[in-house]
Amino acid sequence: MKGKNVYLREFKIDDWHDVHAYASLERVCRYQTWGPNNEKNSQNYVKQAIADARKCPRTRFAFAIALKNRERVVGAAELVIDSANSSGAIGYIVHPDYWGQGVATEAATCLIDDGFNRLKLHRIWATCDSRNIASAKVLKKVGMQQEGRLRDHLRLSDGWRDSFVFGLLEDERSRL
Repeated sequence: MKGKNVYLREFKIDDWHDVHAYASLERVCRYQTWGPNNEKNSQNYVKQAIADARKCPRTRFAFAIALKNRERVVGAAELVIDSANSSGAIGYIVHPDYWGQGVATEAATCLIDDGFNRLKLHRIWATCDSRNIASAKVLKKVGMQQEGRLRDHLRLSDGWRDSFVFGLLEDERSRL
C-alpha cells in the first residue's frame, strides 16, 4: 500500500533491527501496554507479524512503514479484523525521528483505504491514550470521529490509562 511519501509492506525477518530502534525507546512506548522492548521482544514482534501474514483467513495485518525510495522501517501499522462485525481496529507507531512529518497520518489513511476498499469493512476504529494529543490529531485528520472515552481502559507501567475511542463508518469515508 502506498501513500504520497510512505508505503506499507509486509515485514521481513531482518526488519527487527529497525523495529528495535524505535520500540526500545521509552518515549515511544509511553502510551503503550508494551515496551520498551529488548532485542528478543522486537524479534518476536516481527516473527509474529510474519506468521500472522500467512494465516488464512488473515485477521491481523501488521505492516512495516517505510519511506518511499527507502527500505528502512520507520514504524509499524496494523489493522485487526473482527469479521463477525465487519469492523477493524487500526494502530500505528512511528520512530520519533519521523514524528510530525505526516508518516502516521499516511499510514492510517492506507489502512483505512484498504479496510474499506479491499476488505469491505463497515466500520474502522481506533483507541489512543487520552494524554496522547498527537495520536488523537492523526485520527481526526484521517476523518475519524471521537466516539467516547473508556476510563481506566488499559494498565500501563505508570498506572491505568483512559482511552479515547475514534471511529469511521464506510458511508462516512465516501463523503470525505
